Amino acid sequence: MSQTLEFFFDVGSPASYLAWTQAPALAARTGATLRYRPMLLGAVFKATGNASPAAVPAKGRYSRHDMQRFARCYSVTLTMNPHFPVNTLMCMRLATAALGTDQHDALLRALFEGMWLQERDLSDPEVLGRTLTEAGLDASDWAARAGQPAVKDALKATTGEAVERGVFGAPTFFVGEEMFFGQDRLDFVEAALSGEPV
Repeated sequence: MSQTLEFFFDVGSPASYLAWTQAPALAARTGATLRYRPMLLGAVFKATGNASPAAVPAKGRYSRHDMQRFARCYSVTLTMNPHFPVNTLMCMRLATAALGTDQHDALLRALFEGMWLQERDLSDPEVLGRTLTEAGLDASDWAARAGQPAVKDALKATTGEAVERGVFGAPTFFVGEEMFFGQDRLDFVEAALSGEPV
């Protein structure tokens, strides 16, 4: 029976971007079903008393350098967004609205790449709309979907569930009830999905 890999993320997190570049292939290698769980990282920080590494200058500098190490390791490009930290409320509503649709992957790619390759301020509705349009998506339609009360409630519910399950940052993965925090724990995630002790 296939296992499920839950991926709690926020597109405003560079570590989530790095994890997103690797998670589909990891799931394919292990035969797992990848379940995307969009959440609001700012709300998680507030609920748990946590904060972005950028809030501590020395830690922020180190984190930026370390994430470039991982980008090289994964053979992907990561550019630090000059608008960081970005308010991702609309982005995460879009990611929630896209769950289960045939445009989910395209929309997530537009958001992650807009944020971490194209260095765009996706909190700006005009910039966000243009980013979706350039990805071949109907920006007006997606804005309408993201504004639906059910979508807003779903994002709040997933964020609340994340906090209840012990999530304090992004990305966070679950294999069953075993939690793995950070893009630097993907080896452990893969081992768990492969039935190895971790």
